Amino acid sequence: MFRVVLSAFPMIDPETYRAVFADRIDEPVTVEVAELGSTERLIGAASDADAVVTDIDTPVTAEALDRLDLTVVARAAVGVDNVDVAAAAERGVTVTRVPDYCTDEVATHSVSLFLACLRSLKRYDDDVASGGWSWEAGRPVHRASESTVGLLSFGPIARRAAERFASFDADLVAHDPFVDDEQMTERGVEPVGFDALFERADHVAVYAPLTEATRGIVDADALAKLGSHSVLVNVGRGPVVDADALLDALEADAIKGAGLDVLAEEPPTEDPLVGRDDTIVTPHAAWYSEEARDDLNRSAAVDVAAALTGETPPGRVDPDADWL
Repeated sequence: MFRVVLSAFPMIDPETYRAVFADRIDEPVTVEVAELGSTERLIGAASDADAVVTDIDTPVTAEALDRLDLTVVARAAVGVDNVDVAAAAERGVTVTRVPDYCTDEVATHSVSLFLACLRSLKRYDDDVASGGWSWEAGRPVHRASESTVGLLSFGPIARRAAERFASFDADLVAHDPFVDDEQMTERGVEPVGFDALFERADHVAVYAPLTEATRGIVDADALAKLGSHSVLVNVGRGPVVDADALLDALEADAIKGAGLDVLAEEPPTEDPLVGRDDTIVTPHAAWYSEEARDDLNRSAAVDVAAALTGETPPGRVDPDADWL
């Protein structure tokens, strides 16, 4: 008999896991749902478990892995920054993720945030709600077609977003040290260095995962290379952008605005970036559609079933991957 513990996270659907396990595993499988959210809760809930499906808020540390006897840790998401992948590999624990369940959703959401900031939609809406009716409330607004959009990271989501940005006739540049230049140029995107990205771009969209190399990489120096007309969008991970530097740039009107689906602290407590008329903040919802949620749960369940039956999961994370 196998025991699988699922995080009591709203995006995780226990019934999907039960259905997949019944179809793919001959042995009985007990599926339990537990409130995780910390290493201590994880250790307490997953005692004697064979698999854990975890959320973004639960650190899966070397300490936790030492105190558990897991076969697989499944991350119900694209990123695995809360999982010590190297420690898991050293202990023979497979780590999985679902890299492609929300490619379309996040790409669309990032462009939506960009357009909302570019076109000053929040300011216009606030003006009308307060009794105004002035096109000047959102000034200045500039054409998307006469701008250059920079993409920080060029994985599947950024590539899908590039197609959407290109439809506005915007020029595109991108920086990603793990992607060959040819993969960018064949999509009409010019590869550039990190500094050149911020020097060349009118607007920047961040898709980068959180690693030691990317933490705080969008700092004051990078933001200073943008202009007062610029929009910054972040749908990667909150800590990739230095929140203090971003706030300073907004306060100084050094950039036009920011569209953020991710923050350094989620959910935020007294975050000064929230509630400003030059920012739009969504609750880490870029991934969401009903179809994406279904795909996420089914794919993660298939990964767990494969690991428990001795197969290589489709979503296995390579512990030697360059991007980790």
